[in-house]
Order: sequence, then C-alpha cells, then structure tokens
Amino acid sequence: MPSRHAQTTELNDGIIAIDTEFARPLLDASHLIVEQGRAAFVDTGTNNSVSLLLGALEQQDIDAADVDFVFLTHIHLDHAGGAGLLMQQLPNARCVVHPRGAPHMIDPAKLIAGTEAVYGKQRTQEMYGEIQSIDAKRIDISDDGQWFELSGRAMQTFFTEGHARHHYCLHDPNSKGIFTGDSFGVSYRELDTAAGEFIFPTTTPVHFDPDEAHKSVDRIMAYEPEQVYLTHYSRVRDLDRLAVDMHEGIDAFVAMALAHADAANRTELLQAAMFEYFEERLIKHGYNGDRESISSTLNFDIEINTQGLEVWLNRRV
Repeated sequence: MPSRHAQTTELNDGIIAIDTEFARPLLDASHLIVEQGRAAFVDTGTNNSVSLLLGALEQQDIDAADVDFVFLTHIHLDHAGGAGLLMQQLPNARCVVHPRGAPHMIDPAKLIAGTEAVYGKQRTQEMYGEIQSIDAKRIDISDDGQWFELSGRAMQTFFTEGHARHHYCLHDPNSKGIFTGDSFGVSYRELDTAAGEFIFPTTTPVHFDPDEAHKSVDRIMAYEPEQVYLTHYSRVRDLDRLAVDMHEGIDAFVAMALAHADAANRTELLQAAMFEYFEERLIKHGYNGDRESISSTLNFDIEINTQGLEVWLNRRV
C-alpha cells in the first residue's frame, strides 16, 4: 500500500502525533511511540488515514515490520476504523483491544451497522470506507491493569468506561503520560489561548454514562500524569485545571440534557444550549474568534454530543 506524507508533531519521549486528516485538520490524532527502533501506534483514524500512518513510519525511518503493537483505546471508527487495514500492512504487530471491543474488530458487522444507524449508510461509507476485520489470532484482549512491553518500555492499560464501555487508557510511565482516547475529553489546538488549553467532554452515542465518566477522569488523575495525549487533539498538560473543567463539563452536559428532556424540539434546543455553553466558556477563556469560528470548529462535536445525550436520556426512561 502506498504511503502519504503525514503532518506530524514531535512531542516528547519518542512520541509523535500524526494528523489522521479525519473530517478536518487537527481534529483526530494517532500517536506513534518509538522505543529503540521498535514502534507502536495508539489509535489509527480511519481507512483513509492508513497511508498517512505508513508515511509517518517512513518519516521516522521505521520499517512496518518493526511495529509491535496497535493499541485501540476504543473501537469508535474515528479511533479504530483503519485498524484492520493497518494491521494488514504490519506483519508483526499485535492489536490490543478491550474485551468488549475485540469481537467487533474480529467481525465488524455490528460496529458498521451501529455507525450507519447514527450517520446513515452513505455518510458512513464516505467517512470510514470498507471496515476490514482483524484475524483473532493477532488480537490481544486487554485486562484492566495489564502491562505490555515495547522494547523494554512498559505500558499499562486500565479501563475507563464512561465514554464507551469498550474503552481503556494507556499509561506510559516513561513519559509520565497517559493516552486517554476520549476519556479525558476533547481539546483542539485552535482553541488554545494565553490561558492555556480549552477542554470539554465528548458524549458520543451510545454508551455515555456520567457517573462512570467522572470516575474515569479521577482514575486518570490518580496516576499523577504530567501530560495526557488525547485523540482529539494530542498533548495537554495543565491537568489539575483541565480535570476540574472536565468534571464541570460532564455536569453541565447532564443539566442541559435534563432541562430539555421532554421538549418536542429537544434536538434543536440541546444543540443551541451546547453552542451557548461553549461560546460563554470560550469568551471567559480569552478566545478571540467570532461565532462563525466557534461553529466551524465545534459543530461536529455539538451534533455528536447532542446525539449521545439523547441516547442517554432515552435509556433513562
């Protein structure tokens, strides 16, 4: 498979952020970990991202045969949609998946059907392409607290199931960091200001659980990381402040969902309330963009988060 030049950001401790070019620039990152000539990916983006990930390997002068692991924090397709195709290019890699996610990577039919239920068949095809299965013999089903070794670099998976029941984070003591998937929210670099990073929860359908989401943030912080690596988008560091923002954001999303739970035009009202919430917070954060800039950056998240909150409301009935 031909590779493409990837937009990468060298971070720290052999960690490279790769823009997967999903939806728009700097929305979705795969992270490459390099240790003594061996490598691992954390999350993959979509099928369209695979050539970029191969390009990132070439840019780091690493052979595809030297990739030992593909860690999937969870199996939502912006994180794992390209995993099957990528594994076909990595002859020696093992794919590490949460036990609830593994069956869907081996047989992605239900995963595809669930995505089509949210986006429709045409949009699913456009965004994700043909999802490839992974041979069960190449999958490592992770335990909570399990350690994996990349050329002597020990990393530990631990379960964080508030965003999705098939979610884990990857603790990397070498970097004093954690790859958090979506369990520590979303922070786009376009929204950084002099006050630092701006962060908020993501309540994607269909497993949002606010109690577990709070526990996930606390569990991440219990490791006392110096930085976390988000899939959306990459490294953030002011973690004590951001953890408070995450807890407040979870509560705010729940409150706005409950406030509009019985409205006939619930979807429309929730989307408007979420935009107003983001706008107010961003102004306080020192963001200088106008309403159009906020909308262009966050419309995708507003749509997805609203859908997730509505699924949560329906499940409560």
